[in-house]
Amino acid sequence: MHRSSVQTMYSHSERLPGLLVLGILLFAVPVSAQPVDPIARMQTNAVNSKISDWAHWGPNPDKYSSWTNHSNRLIPAYTFGMNLDSVTGQNSVYRHKDSLKKLFGFLPTRTNNPHARYFDQTDIFNLQQTAIKAGRKRVILFVCDGMDWQSTRAAAIYKQGKVEYHEGKGTGLAFLDYQGTTTAYGYHVTSPHNDGTTFNVDDQKVKTAGGKVRGGYDWRLGGDYPWSKPTDADYPIGKSEESRHAYTDSAASATSMTAGIKTYNKAINVDVTGSGVLPIARTLQDNGFAIGVVTNVPISHATPACAYSNNVTRNDYQDLTRDLLGQPSVFNPDGLPGVDVLIGAGWGITNDKDGSQGKNFVPGNRYLTHKDLHNINVANGGKYVIAKRTRNVSGTEVLEKGIQKAKKHGHRLFGFFGATGGHLPYRTADGNFNPVVSAGDPEPKKAEVYSDADLKENVKLRDMVVAAVDVLDARSNKWWLMIECGDVDWANHDNNIDNSIGAVLSGEEAFISLVDWIENNGGWKDTTVILTADHGHYLNLKRPEALIQNVTE
Repeated sequence: MHRSSVQTMYSHSERLPGLLVLGILLFAVPVSAQPVDPIARMQTNAVNSKISDWAHWGPNPDKYSSWTNHSNRLIPAYTFGMNLDSVTGQNSVYRHKDSLKKLFGFLPTRTNNPHARYFDQTDIFNLQQTAIKAGRKRVILFVCDGMDWQSTRAAAIYKQGKVEYHEGKGTGLAFLDYQGTTTAYGYHVTSPHNDGTTFNVDDQKVKTAGGKVRGGYDWRLGGDYPWSKPTDADYPIGKSEESRHAYTDSAASATSMTAGIKTYNKAINVDVTGSGVLPIARTLQDNGFAIGVVTNVPISHATPACAYSNNVTRNDYQDLTRDLLGQPSVFNPDGLPGVDVLIGAGWGITNDKDGSQGKNFVPGNRYLTHKDLHNINVANGGKYVIAKRTRNVSGTEVLEKGIQKAKKHGHRLFGFFGATGGHLPYRTADGNFNPVVSAGDPEPKKAEVYSDADLKENVKLRDMVVAAVDVLDARSNKWWLMIECGDVDWANHDNNIDNSIGAVLSGEEAFISLVDWIENNGGWKDTTVILTADHGHYLNLKRPEALIQNVTE
């Protein structure tokens, strides 16, 4: 499929030349002038009444929200530029007891499935290695954090205005429909090695290994497919009386995808004993690849941190950022080389204390100290052009200037943005930035409200993606990039269907921009994209046609 055909299929994406034009159009209409979105009304009514006839989150169908955490559902994966033959079917690790024992370090109970079609999350790492061995010079790992099959389907129904599918890959979103290169679809198990391992952040040691609950996947209870209805509604959340397996967090799951191992929840590129492991990005960097990381949530949250850093805990944010930016850290005191491009959020979030980050926590920004920001700046002899949120200046203008300066002088690029909560403003289903109340625990969670400055001074995920690939390609003809659409996870934790649909569509926009760039910069011959999620949540659509909303008030 050529560029013109992609633009025809997805003309709604408003692909326009240049980040500045995009910024002007995206923020030209005041939020207050936008029409009411029926999905927002559905979300508000469901939260306030605590029940709905169209969906529920969690195992209890009589409550709109009975679970606000992750689940052990099978997770879809979509590949572009390669197939999945090496890890699926007869090659599935789940068909072979010896392979399972090698993967987990033990044989998980009720997990061996001689007929498994699914593969393991660690195979995402293996697929990247396969792409490199095949000579691919551009490898992109696109992680839509928390985007399970149900979240994807909800967004597709809303966008298409019809219920098009009930199982399978599906249709209606760009990453579901794109056929411009070899594509494949499959699904994988995300369960970690264990949940409950304890550790010491200051000495970076595991205190008690093994955890409280081991990993595994019981297809008899969870189902053979991502769209399967569990035979035990409590199984996906680790509460089944018949068979219990740990569900993953974003750190263990991202480590599986970047380093190819099963580990404990909260681990960042360390094994179950706390020993550091090498993520693929650092191996590739040693072989001349430029490395990039992009996220619309804080720069050193679990998923982006796993692209490059090491730590016994995902909560040691400042040290994780130090690894990403090549500064001495508690785990890597001599400092790592640092990534070539890091663009994300976390701007404006300050803490006076943070015990989870250990004794070396520095009061101030939770994710990046003033000293580290000073040291990395090219103006102070560092390696990075800094493009950060600036008062009264368009975020797209700030980022565009950073791109041009980095490319002109051969520098690295660091972009730092964010609004309330440290993330980019949440896009809602209607394409605006006006979220409504979420299903908190035990009380509803107030909706975030964004100022005009929050919208003007920030960028969108798709802007970040284009910036990253432009700079990476200028630095090397070989590069690896992680893209995280992290707001899907945040929306699903909040049991907020409005934010969830908006977040999936935001990820779709970023995918379209990425594909557009690839098709206009050498095509797919040297490129592989793997788009997947790190875990699922627990959305259940009881009446999916309710999401077909084409009218406004």
